[in-house]
Amino acid sequence: MTTTQDTPATQPESARVTVADLTEIRVREPGRIAAAWAARRRRPLVREDGRMLLVAADHPARGALGVRGAGSAMASRSDLLDRLVTALQRPGVDGVLGTPDILDDLLLLGALDDKVAIGSMNRGGLQGASFELDDRFTAYTASEIAVRGIDGGKMLTRICLDDPGTVATLEASARAVTELAEHQVMAMVEPFLSTREGGRVVNQLDPDSTIKSVHIAAGLGASSAYTWLKLPVVDELDRVMDATTLPTLLLGGDPQGDPHDTYASWGHALDLPAVRGLVVGRALLFPPDGDVAAAVDIAAGLVHGSGATA
Repeated sequence: MTTTQDTPATQPESARVTVADLTEIRVREPGRIAAAWAARRRRPLVREDGRMLLVAADHPARGALGVRGAGSAMASRSDLLDRLVTALQRPGVDGVLGTPDILDDLLLLGALDDKVAIGSMNRGGLQGASFELDDRFTAYTASEIAVRGIDGGKMLTRICLDDPGTVATLEASARAVTELAEHQVMAMVEPFLSTREGGRVVNQLDPDSTIKSVHIAAGLGASSAYTWLKLPVVDELDRVMDATTLPTLLLGGDPQGDPHDTYASWGHALDLPAVRGLVVGRALLFPPDGDVAAAVDIAAGLVHGSGATA
């Protein structure tokens, strides 16, 4: 008989949790989520090659559901979970970045054993809102990440020099970096120098703006020992990466244009020593041809080498 201590990965095939089971579990056995986190099989943050490919799935909690102009592409949770499970099953995929609702679902589905799980911490700056630059911490806390055995915490840190509210974001991010370091857990800081243009928040993706954001982000918190950066692929990336010694993962962003051009830009960027991998969501989960596995395999090959997809 299955108990709440069983994880989906160790249950008999007939007892495996499906997406259709998730609501019933949440209604009748909510404690099963904490038990599953406690029983989860963990792995080192990085393996022998020191590189990492993470699939990002924290966009929906900020109200960002669009992909390539399709405004509700990520609206279906069952579809998103199916794509995420497909991605996590591919060789060379190290883990996932998500909010508590998504990570808890993936945990119950048995998809997080031997995977890196990074908790997204601040989703308060909702896309398109008048308060979009107010990147408040509304999801994971550092203590919850540590208690659940989650492998890191990620924080969006947009810096608008014309917005006095930016200082509150910087203070909150610094506190999160400090608290994660106290638990010896990775802090993944995603900085942008941002402006408002025509009522929209626009991230400045030129090299000099990115360099400035790197220096600001790197100085957050009482310790930098566990700090990683999450940065966009921009022009003159070699000059950008010379701005820091912190290990860096590159983000995919909202995919545009030919995917092969995107893959080529990732490949060139991954040649830089400080660049240790990719954190990509929509470009891999919603490829133009719909083949999630194939898109993920290409990214895994770029990060870990062709043997990753063998």
